[in-house]
Amino acid sequence: MLTAYVHDLDPVLISFSEFLKVRWYGLAYLAGFIAGWWFLKKFAERKLFPLAPDKVSDFIAYGAFLGVFLGGRLGYVLFYMLPSAEGRARIAEDPLTIIKVWDGGMASHGGIIGLTIFCWFYARRTKVSWAALGDGLVCVAPLGVFFGRVANFINGELYGHVAKASWPWLVKFPGTIFNPACEEAKNYDAVMNVAIEAAQGESRNLLQLAYETGYGGEQALATAVRESDAVKSAIEPFLQARHPSQLYEGILEGLLLFALLTFLRLRYPKLPKGRLTGLFFLLYAGGRIFVEQFRVPDSSLIGIFTKGQFYSLFFIAVGVAFLLFSKRPHSQSP
Repeated sequence: MLTAYVHDLDPVLISFSEFLKVRWYGLAYLAGFIAGWWFLKKFAERKLFPLAPDKVSDFIAYGAFLGVFLGGRLGYVLFYMLPSAEGRARIAEDPLTIIKVWDGGMASHGGIIGLTIFCWFYARRTKVSWAALGDGLVCVAPLGVFFGRVANFINGELYGHVAKASWPWLVKFPGTIFNPACEEAKNYDAVMNVAIEAAQGESRNLLQLAYETGYGGEQALATAVRESDAVKSAIEPFLQARHPSQLYEGILEGLLLFALLTFLRLRYPKLPKGRLTGLFFLLYAGGRIFVEQFRVPDSSLIGIFTKGQFYSLFFIAVGVAFLLFSKRPHSQSP
């Protein structure tokens, strides 16, 4: 029987101090922006994007802040925090929580909506086609999705359901013992006790303190697992092999969608404006709805749907609208 990998990756690449750290999550955003800038510049040089090559840098910079960061964070607050009592309590206790991106919390649906709105304003300001801007942007946006999902995997968050079969790529996530939605949570006391017994030095002290106070346990356990094979071996029997749904999303909604849309952009340069944008919304939504069945919901359900699936239904409607728009006579691409 195959032994699943016990997740032990460090979210921090370089730590200069307690407050100054280079995290993989931040690097993922940076990689997405750089890759997007490079491809859009190449599209512009080939007249496949309505902006001049020297305007792409400003477009990416403004889009990153006003679209991705602002939209992604506001989307998380509106879609995930405000609907929950815990989220509202956090905001009431500290209103600055709304802007604390470094504490975690970005919604991909919010980021996409933010970019869509940003493109509309940018197109009006620069007198270019909104749909043509979108057709270029949706080709490179999936790269950001890919890098972001890889960072989610490195962070050990947004993991999948327990697998019903044995596959070589399954993963055991220590953080599941802190998640009430996961079966491993019932083993919390047992896991913490065997981890404390197996740990040494400062790791053991931190685990003991976390167990006694009920605070900081997930970070303390993750650190102990990274630093000690003994701790990893001790807790492994209490964990269940799960789908790395972050990587499923990164491949399906990221790499494959990028490859398909970029192929269509290059192979059919005269596609009507809005056609690629419509395909992006439809295919992203379809991929998200499909992969969500492998993922542990990070929030309450809406009827029979996870929130990710529910919000994706609206993306399907947007995609259909763009495809209908692209059939209009005036929508020929440049």
